This record gives sequence, structure tokens and C-alpha cells, in this order.
Amino acid sequence: MASDSPESLMTLCTDYCLRNLEGTLCYLLDNETLRLHPDIFLPSEICDKLVNEYVELVKTDSIFEPHESFFTLFSDPRSTRLARIHLREQIVQDQDLEAIRKQDLVELYLTNCEKLTAKSLQTLVSFSHTLISLSLFGCCNIFYEEENPGGCEDDCLVNPTRQVLVKDFTFEGFSRLRFLNLGRLIEGVNVETLLRPLASLAALDLSGIQLNDVGFLTQWKDSLVSLVLYNMDLSEEHIQVIAQLRKLRHLDISRDHLSSYYKFKLTRRVLNLFVENLVNLTSLDISGHTMLENCTIPSMEEKMGQTSIEPAKSSIAPFRGLKRPLQFLGLFETSLCRLTHIPAYKVSGDKNEEQVLNAIEAYTEHRPEITSRAINLLFDIARIERCSQLLRALQLVITALKCHKDDKNIQVTGSAALFYLTNSEYRMEQSVKLRHQVIQVVLNGMESYQEVTVQRNCCLTLCNFSIPEELEFQYRRVNELLLNILNQSRQDESIQRIAVHLCNALVCQVDNDHKEAVGKMGFVMTMLKLIQKKLADKTCDQVMEFSWSALWNITDETPDNCEMFLNYSGMKLFLECLKEFPEKQELHRNMLGLLGNVAEVKELRPQLMTSQFISVFSNLLESKADGIEVSYNACGVLSHIMFDGPEAWGICEPHREEVVKRMWAAIQSWDINSRRNINYSMFMLSW
Repeated sequence: MASDSPESLMTLCTDYCLRNLEGTLCYLLDNETLRLHPDIFLPSEICDKLVNEYVELVKTDSIFEPHESFFTLFSDPRSTRLARIHLREQIVQDQDLEAIRKQDLVELYLTNCEKLTAKSLQTLVSFSHTLISLSLFGCCNIFYEEENPGGCEDDCLVNPTRQVLVKDFTFEGFSRLRFLNLGRLIEGVNVETLLRPLASLAALDLSGIQLNDVGFLTQWKDSLVSLVLYNMDLSEEHIQVIAQLRKLRHLDISRDHLSSYYKFKLTRRVLNLFVENLVNLTSLDISGHTMLENCTIPSMEEKMGQTSIEPAKSSIAPFRGLKRPLQFLGLFETSLCRLTHIPAYKVSGDKNEEQVLNAIEAYTEHRPEITSRAINLLFDIARIERCSQLLRALQLVITALKCHKDDKNIQVTGSAALFYLTNSEYRMEQSVKLRHQVIQVVLNGMESYQEVTVQRNCCLTLCNFSIPEELEFQYRRVNELLLNILNQSRQDESIQRIAVHLCNALVCQVDNDHKEAVGKMGFVMTMLKLIQKKLADKTCDQVMEFSWSALWNITDETPDNCEMFLNYSGMKLFLECLKEFPEKQELHRNMLGLLGNVAEVKELRPQLMTSQFISVFSNLLESKADGIEVSYNACGVLSHIMFDGPEAWGICEPHREEVVKRMWAAIQSWDINSRRNINYSMFMLSW
């Protein structure tokens, strides 16, 4: 789970090395292949951290560039030692596992690694003599190999390779393997045959696998302490087998009640059977189950006394037979979670904030379908009530969003929850580090999904931060994402409005280097396109006004951006807006403020020296719009032009002296008591 404590020196060093491999641990062979420096030896504590952090960076940091030859750095156990590694999703391929096959791995977690094929099964055999813990969760292709039905090279052009299920692989030789996760194993693999060689399994996860006969589990009745059968359609035969596994401390028979129809219904007798036979049980998950009969005590008795976790007072009648409270009881999406007396220290459910947070914590890693619904409940709590465990809630949502970057439901519900969890009401409770983590997962969501709801949620969440200060550490990235939103041909009006507002705020009160960098990204062109579109629609709304305001900000003391404005027909749009919206005072103020920035650039002032432009500026001197603001800004533009002297006045009409008189009249007409933050030092005229 995401932490709010400072990063350790180990973490900081690992991150730096991974981002600068060539400058620290490695050199490039033939300008393409990474090689470890020959005088380096890294123990498993460091190598494990490097690999696991590398996987995390590839998954969650769009700036980080993966290296094709990264895993080859760990091919030789004489210089690098691996022991416990966690690999995820598309990051790992067959050749990556092959590269580390000489390592004595103790723990290997492969989660949703869909690119792994049966070639990796053979690589797993290389680890068989040391492996204690193995997860193949969601590795849906690892039991498939490619077969060419043609049998020759010529036929390969006609007959593409096809996937063939490998049925002869077993865990023969994995003598030390104790913990095994086969969740979401593809159909057709004989689980019993696959597992039979394992002598003493301690933990087994068969999530999402449909088995009519699980009698083979009894071969581990003296060793199995954890069994997960999530989303397995159970029967009476399954229950009888489970009841024989008397060493069990953790049992999970939960299910997603929305995924499909299940014939099995929990009864009081089944729960009694578990309580009577599984006397070592400390954790039980029955989430999503429908109770066939009432398992609760009478309502009058249930409501009596203070809330208690003592089994003797349990509102769930079968659990009164427990010897001690359970450490964890999964009751998410069951009616039982709403009872008063539940004999467990930690309960997942939907009754209150504590239960919802427990659900998110318990199911995030492997059950995004459940997690998204739990986060949706947290969203309602944060929106309607006050979240009392803010730090924990934020950390859990951040973890879920990072873990399931490509899951649309998680991204929608998570980004919505973040909007409410980061608003001003909670701000004082959040550290800089935590808010940085929020910003990073929000930007991840914006990168991964062009879907309207995710984009809107992410943009709204960014509005909860101090801009530009809190976004400066991701300044280039956030600007690129916002400009990408605004450059889309079909735009949602609300997202467009928020994105323009954010763009405007991001270029306000930042140094010139930032403004110039954003200008080179196409900022000026993007704003002008938005203005052009609004002009075509004859609409002057917040998008129009924010766009001009953003141009005003980004051209401040940045000549390159001012030149872009002129080169992209900015003056033409200025005149058209002035003509189309003569009464829009805020618009006029923003436009004239921008032109004041352009007029500050000596090299660009000749482009403003036309009869049309000077006449327009002169007429605006008499404007009473927005107090003195429009008049003041028009006078500012003209003052810069006047500063170049009579010799620079390259037009016949209007006469320079006439314009000077109008400027003087305008200045004298200004109310000196106006409360405006105006820098009058700009009027250093050379008349």
C-alpha cells in the first residue's frame, strides 16, 4: 500500500540507478545492449529491489523508458543474485524469464503476464529446486505453445502458427514449493494431474477455476493452511472436502455475485460445518454469497447491548461456536455485514467506511471487479459524509489505481473518489508526498483513457491542487496531457472548460523557461484554435475568455511566444473578437493585456504599426469597460509604440500627435481611487 512516510535511502538509490543505468551500474555494448560493469557484485536484497522497482516504474511512470535487455543484467548469479521477484502484465516476456533461469529463485510472482507462453513453463523448471512460492495468476497463455500445422517453412507463409494447449506439464521436481496461486487458469488444464507431485502444499489459490471434483485436495489435509476458491461454483461435495482440511487457517469461498449465476447457496448448516471442523480458522471470506436460510439471531436479541466481537454474542448464529474472534471475515455484498455483533477484528462489507476500506484493501490485488464497486461506495462516503480515515482511504485508492492502470472501471471510480478525497476540507491532513502520489495516478489515468468520465474526473481532481506550485514537478507532462485534450476534434464542453482553466493557471506566475517550453509544445496555436472555433460559433463563454487569459499569461516577458501569436494570425482573431463581442468587458481586458505583452517586444512592434491597429487601440482608450482596465491596457500598448520615437511612426493616419493627446486625455480621466493592481511604471514615454 502507498506510504506517507519519507522514502528510504535504499528506495531513493534504487530509483536513481534505474533512471541512470548507463551512468551507474551499466555500460552499453555495441550501443544497444546493457551490460553490468565487470567489477560489480549485487546481493539479492539489492537485485530484488531493482527488478521489482523496475516493473513498477515501467507500469506507472510514462517518462521511464524500459530496456529490452534489462533482465539480462541478472543472468549470471556470480555477479547478481535474485531471490524474490514480482513481475506483472505485458512487462515480462518469455525471453526475460529465460535470461534469469540460472538464478535460485525462492519466490516468483507472475501476475497477468499474458505474453508468457509454454516456453516459460520450461524456464520454471530451472527454479524447481529452490522455489517455495509461485504465482501464475492471470497468466492465461502460459499453458499454450505455438504449433505450425504445415510442418515446413513454405507452409508457414500459408498456415499461420496456432495455439496448442500443453497438457503434459506438471510440478514434478518442485519439491520445496509450498505456496501456489493458479488463479484464472485457462480451461483444459488438468489441475489434479498438474498438482499431484506436490508433497506438502501450504497455500493454494484456485480463483476462477471451475472444478467439479476437488477430492484431490485431501492429499494436503495435514499441510494446507490457506485455500482460495473465489468464484468457483461450489456443491455439497466441495463443502465436504473443505471440511476435511482441518489445518486451514484461511478459507476464501467468496464470489462476484454479478459475474454469473451460481447454483450454490450458503446455509446455516454449511457455516456450522466450517466452525465445527475448521477449528484453526482465523480468516473466512464468504463475500457475495446468497444465504438460503436465515443465519441470524432474533432481531430483538441482536440489537441488545453494545457492539461486540465476542463469538458468544454473535449476531450470526453459527459463529457463536467459534472459540475466538476471527482476524478477518469477508462479508462484502452480503446482508450479514449490516448486523450489529460480528465476531471478527476486521470485516469487509458495505455497512460503513471501515468495512469498505477493508474490502478495498483485501481485494485490490486480484479482484478489480470487486474493488471498483468498493471504491464506488467510498466515493459516496466521501461525497455525502466525512471520511474519517482519510490517509488510509487515499493510500488504498492510489494503490488500486496504480495496480489497475488499464482497468476502466477502477479508473472511473478511483478518479471520482480522489476528487472528493483531495478537496479543501481534507487538505490539511495530506502531506506533500501523498499529494504528489495523487497527481501521478491522476496523470496516469489521463494518459491511459480518452473516455469522457475519466478525463473529467482527472481534470476536476487537478483543480483541487495549488496551481502551478503543486503540479510543477510534473509540469511538462500535465501540460502535454491538457493540450492533447484540447486538440481533440470532438470535445466535451465541460472537459474543455476545465482543461482551458488549468492551462491558464499553469502558465500564470511561472518562470519564463516554463512558458517558453510550453509555447514550443503548441500552447499558443491550441488556444488560438479554440478562439477560432468559438468565433465560428459566435460564442463568447468561459473557454473563449480563459483562452485569451492563457495567451496573456504565456506571452508575459516571453518574446518567442509573442512572435508565435502574431505568426498564427492572432491579430486577425483579436479584431474579429472585438467586432463580434463589443460588450464583453472581460474579453477586452484579456486581449489588450496580451497585446501589451506583444508591444513590449521591440522587434515585434513594427507589426502593430498599421493604421487599422493603431485606430483600434486609440478608440479603446475611451472605453469605460471594466473600470479603467481596458483603457489602461490600450494605453499600455500605445505607450510602448510611442517609446520608439516619431521616426518609428510609419503610418499617415492617425497622426502621432493626435494619438498622444487621446492617451493623455484617457490617463487624466482615470479614477485615481480605483483599487487596481496596476504597474504604472510602464508609462515611461518619449514624447
